[in-house]
Parts: sequence; structure tokens; C-alpha cells
Amino acid sequence: MLETDRNWLRRFRRNVTRWYGQHARDLPWRRSGDPYRIWISEIMLQQTTVAAVIPYFERFLNRFPTLTKLAAAPENEVLRHWEGLGYYSRARNLHKTAKRLVNKGDARLPNDPAELIGLPGIGRYTAGAIASCAFDVRAPILEANTSRLYSRLVAFRGDPKSTAGQTQLWEFAERILPTKSPGQFNQALMDIGATVCTPEDPKCKPCPVRSCCQAFAENAQSEIPVAKKRPQIKQLTEATVAVWKNGSLLLRQRQAGEWWAGLWDFPRFRLDNSPSSKKGKRRGRGNGSATVDPRLATELCTAVADQTGINAAGHEFLTELRHTVTHHRIRLLCFSASYQGGRLKVGRHQQWVPVASLAGYPLSTTGREVANLVGNAQP
Repeated sequence: MLETDRNWLRRFRRNVTRWYGQHARDLPWRRSGDPYRIWISEIMLQQTTVAAVIPYFERFLNRFPTLTKLAAAPENEVLRHWEGLGYYSRARNLHKTAKRLVNKGDARLPNDPAELIGLPGIGRYTAGAIASCAFDVRAPILEANTSRLYSRLVAFRGDPKSTAGQTQLWEFAERILPTKSPGQFNQALMDIGATVCTPEDPKCKPCPVRSCCQAFAENAQSEIPVAKKRPQIKQLTEATVAVWKNGSLLLRQRQAGEWWAGLWDFPRFRLDNSPSSKKGKRRGRGNGSATVDPRLATELCTAVADQTGINAAGHEFLTELRHTVTHHRIRLLCFSASYQGGRLKVGRHQQWVPVASLAGYPLSTTGREVANLVGNAQP
């Protein structure tokens, strides 16, 4: 195997280190080496690109500059500063970890990967990244970019996410990691994977480890790693209703088991059919009011009552939003309505919120769009 060849390993490490000295990405969490900043960045980078993370990272650190301040903040405020980044369990796990460490009397992250893995939201990769990049502990890493790079280096033609694939690639990651500056070396590997050894059209000509790559030697870069099967996309139609009462809007906090758990949203539910709304003349609310089919209006009334306990009427169509959640492509029909009586169901985490206070609530992305749409159109 390539990874047992000492000459190969020496050449590989030398080329990686030289390349990084000239091409390292200037990322805000790398500038100080602060374990707290590195931890925040690694959690944000789970399932999210670097370009998308940077502005969120800077805003988050501006509000929560230390682990102690993060622990002291209300969860709602943490979620509000995470709003739009998605995968909100990451934010809740950050908050849980901060509180746990502070409550133990040690407002610092441990440097032992085994201890890090015991904290909420930290798996083997994240533990290795924090330990190596923040504390220069010799801990291997394996994430999307390095998994692709390693697979090509050893010409692994199996599924890198399979048990066998994970075992082989983690062993490879362990072997190639030097004892000197392992954190910088791991960062170099991630940068090569992200900017050179890309999923499509890898830049093999300028690649610093081309001479060490078995896939390049076999001209198999486009075949490795094995192509993932595309998940089947499910089409859904949902509705959300902004219900008005004396200048306030009804919000409910989404619960465990729902998408965006912990965030607030307007009453929202799935529609059995795929109704269409016939847009009418604009009447000063949203981007256009519309006549709602009587059957749809009845379905909306029933769904709002079942979910919240109140009655709403006078539904008006506001807009249609399209978005994707995991393997679901959603058509979201947005309506406004007026409170007509009834009492909110107990234990549903619902409340009437003045329009001026909406900005302080962490909302789902679509919930924020609806809030912005209706906020300036109070009836």
C-alpha cells in the first residue's frame, strides 16, 4: 500500500507543507488559534460551506466572544444569531456544551479528543479538528474534503462512507499525520481537498500531491470516490398562516421531531392536495392579496384550529415560497387571517407577539420571510 512506503510518505508530507506555506486560506478562525473560535467554526462548518459560514461566524463571535458569554445567553438569543444557517441542533449543542463546561467550573474546551467526543455535537472528526488545530495534538481528521482526497490518493473505489471505507480512510489519515505541527498539516489537507482536489474537474496539474496520487496515476480521478446515489426528492405542499389579533401575530415554537425545532414560526401544516390561488388586485398587505378558494379556506381554518386552538377567518393569499429541506422540495403557500375567537391550546408553546417584537424571535427562514412581508402591513 502507498501509505506504508516511507519515501512516499516523506515526499507527501514535504509537498503538503510547502504548498500550504504559499496557499493557505485566510480564514477568520485561524488567525488567533483560539480554541473557542475554532470550536465555533468547526460546528458551523458541519453541513455548510466556508463561504456561507464566514459572515455568520463573525456576527456570532461579535455577540458571544467567549464561552462564558455563550453559556450565559438565553437559548432563544443563540438561535436568533444562528438564524438562516440551518441545522439548528448545532446551535443548541453549542449552547449545551458551553453551559456544561461553565457549570463544571472550567470555561475551557478540553484538548483530549476523547473528552471532546463526550460533548454535545462533537464527533470524531470535529474532536480531531479541534484538538489538532487548537492544541496541536496529533489527531487525524476525516471529513468531506479529506475523504475525497484520501480516496484518490489510495485509489479507493469503494464507498468511503461504508464501514470498510471509513476504517481504511481513518487508518490512512492516522498514518500520514506527522508529529510536528499536526494541526497545520490537517488544515493543509482540508485546503487541498477544498480548493484543488475538488469533486468535479480536480486541478491535478498544480496539485502538490499529484506525484503521490494513485488515482492520477491510473487516470481515475473522475471515478473516485464512487458517485453517490441521488436521494429521491419528495414534493410537498404546505401552508402557513399569519394570524392577526390587535396588532399582534401568533407564533408557535416548533417542537422536537419537527423541522427547525426550537425556532418560532407561524402556524404551518401540510396540505393534502396542491391548491392554487388566483391572485387578485393588491390591497396593501404583502406582495398581493388574492381570493382563496372556499374549500381551501375551510381546510386552513380547520388546520389552524387543530394546531393552535383558535379560530381564524378572512384568509388572504400573500405569496408562494419554494424551498428545500433535506430530501423534500416544498411549495409553501402563505396566507394572512384574522383572529375570530378561541383559546390557545395549553402546552403548545404559542404566544401573541407584537409586530415590533418579531425581530427578537429566532424564526425559520421562511418564517422570517413571512414576518418581513406582513410586518409593514399591519391591518
